Amino acid sequence: GRMWAYAVGFTVLPHVGGFLGWFINRKEAPAWYQSLKKPSWCPSHKVFPVAWTVLYTGMGYASYLVWSDLGGCSSKAIVPLGLYGAQLALNWAWPPFFFGARNLNLALLDILCLDGLAVGTLCSWYRINRVAALLLLPYLGWLAMATCLTIRIWRDNPEPKPGKRD
Repeated sequence: GRMWAYAVGFTVLPHVGGFLGWFINRKEAPAWYQSLKKPSWCPSHKVFPVAWTVLYTGMGYASYLVWSDLGGCSSKAIVPLGLYGAQLALNWAWPPFFFGARNLNLALLDILCLDGLAVGTLCSWYRINRVAALLLLPYLGWLAMATCLTIRIWRDNPEPKPGKRD
């Protein structure tokens, strides 16, 4: 009877950090982000909230499937859900690094580590629940694009050297 509440909780959880990241950075971020040099293939800012809503919902529900298949918070769940939690923490950390601190170096380091943890999560989940692993594929696809975008923005918007003026 209570399983639906767990399913909802796990599905909503990723949205919490995503919403907080947006909420904290919503005022200052747009003008600064618009001023950055971005590649022609950069998605419209309108695509991001829709994409993240779908991706967070899929990964959240997938985490519920894994948790459920492993019998809850058992010793078998430490690695697969630990990887998930670690990648989710890095996912949530990216907007404050990128938009809040405007630290492109830290944002790049974060997303590269995030990529590794997300792939590790998918690999560990594949043995437990293939549907859960498949639900992560759109997220990995989006992360690949976001990583390429972060690399291009990092490369094309070098931080000014201290004491130098244009």
